[in-house]
Amino acid sequence: MLDTLIIGGSAAGTAAAIYAARRNLNFLLISKDFGGEVATSGEIENYPGFPHTDGIELVEKFREHLEKNKVQMELDAEVVSITQVGDHFAVTVRPDGMLKAGDKLGAVKANDMKQYEARTVIFATGVHPRELNVPGERELRTKGLSYCKTVVTIGGGNSALESAIMLSGIASKVFVLNKNPAFKGDQVLIDKLSKLPNVEIIYNAQTAKILGDKFVSAVEYKDPSGETKTIEAQGVFVHIGMVPNGSCAPAAVEKNQFGEIKTNCIGETNLPGFYAAGDV
Repeated sequence: MLDTLIIGGSAAGTAAAIYAARRNLNFLLISKDFGGEVATSGEIENYPGFPHTDGIELVEKFREHLEKNKVQMELDAEVVSITQVGDHFAVTVRPDGMLKAGDKLGAVKANDMKQYEARTVIFATGVHPRELNVPGERELRTKGLSYCKTVVTIGGGNSALESAIMLSGIASKVFVLNKNPAFKGDQVLIDKLSKLPNVEIIYNAQTAKILGDKFVSAVEYKDPSGETKTIEAQGVFVHIGMVPNGSCAPAAVEKNQFGEIKTNCIGETNLPGFYAAGDV
């Protein structure tokens, strides 16, 4: 039986694994997508010790640190369920990651799974982007990026600001649709964005629809008067917040109204032995 099972391979999971290794615990780190949201980040300027880096470089540093500490990892693996059994936890894992196209969870055979037992679990699965839930969003996903074309970034926080700044260097025109009257991100990013000549910011814009056949062709939004307006664009990037990856957590774990796991100041949940760390 493992002393602890760490689920998640981004900043929180990596930190937990390093400390577990230094304590000489018997443990395993499981990650479906090593690096998580960090791996998809462009420029990173707010991580201690790295005045300027990017997601790929930072995730590689995570991996190097884990390997230096000889951390045992199972990557590209998806946790299907976590069950409390007496004084420990039983964890079911699909070794080859997410369900294949057309698969249903109920159709997965038991012998395709791995079973682990651990006295404690550190749940550090992170978050995934919140969806707009507008027509065309899912149908046209991954069908929108063209270099030197017009693109639209949707959102009002740091992720949207960083996205627009990065895109301004490869797109001829960047529109930023913010449903609020002002940005909620860091002032340094707002100032940087406002100085870019090929960026146009539209406030109080409620995204209504993403248009296109095989590829993105336009975005519809409503202005404060309710009038629908259209921006012709070849790419759309949505940054409207994150949703916790908590679906495989035990059903008895308490969550708040946003679906985030409730913890105390040291990461304990209401289930003894089950801890949560990071954005989850």
